[in-house]
Amino acid sequence: MLFSCISTPIALQAMILLPLISLLFQHFTLTVTALPIQQLPLVPTYAFASVDFYSPLLGGGSMLDDAGDGFGEPLNVIISGLSSPQVLTEDGIINFAKAIGFSEECLGLHLGAPQSANLGDGNGWVNQTIELRQDYGNSEIGTCLETLIGGNHFRVFKQNGTDAQSNALFLAVSQEEDLEESHTIIPDGYNIGRDKLANLAVGTTHFDGITYSTTARNLTGLLAAGSVGVNHGIGTDGITTLLTVTIIDDCSS
Repeated sequence: MLFSCISTPIALQAMILLPLISLLFQHFTLTVTALPIQQLPLVPTYAFASVDFYSPLLGGGSMLDDAGDGFGEPLNVIISGLSSPQVLTEDGIINFAKAIGFSEECLGLHLGAPQSANLGDGNGWVNQTIELRQDYGNSEIGTCLETLIGGNHFRVFKQNGTDAQSNALFLAVSQEEDLEESHTIIPDGYNIGRDKLANLAVGTTHFDGITYSTTARNLTGLLAAGSVGVNHGIGTDGITTLLTVTIIDDCSS
């Protein structure tokens, strides 16, 4: 897969140049590693993530976000901090979302107040990073259809505080009604939304030159089963799905 993004003549040139480049990089690597780590500010801290996530409950956080009036929506999907670092950025999660059938909101417009979450990382209650909606096969304008007829959507929160810096992404996923029903959640919509997203994500997907391989694990013990404190009084089965998303090919540059 090394030359999957370049033409054959360029690949042949690369095969000739690789030994020379390798020698240069050996010297470069020795030079860089000889420096104290604090002198390498361009190295992103999330490159050193070593855990899937930290339980928000251990740091005084919650597995329900704050939807207002004392109720919350379950953080029922987590994208592991062991995923490829590029995925864990805002641009990265948007591209991955487009690979599995979601995109930014219609015309960049958001109706309603953002929700917040406390991920137990020392940041307290922080507003969602972004909200992404089902795009019905068109990443440009498909979410406008979701706005009208409803569908799946999710909010993104990042665990990056100094008390628990996993850089994992916690998602509040749900299947919602159409505009006429004010986008309320359908019956069993939290479980349904989670499972739909996971089924779309698992396996190999791609968008805009980036190919992903995603695995999933279902976890219990984070979310309480039932409807106590849950927005709209809609119960959940208590399962949180952990996704590990790995970039296996990148032809985007």
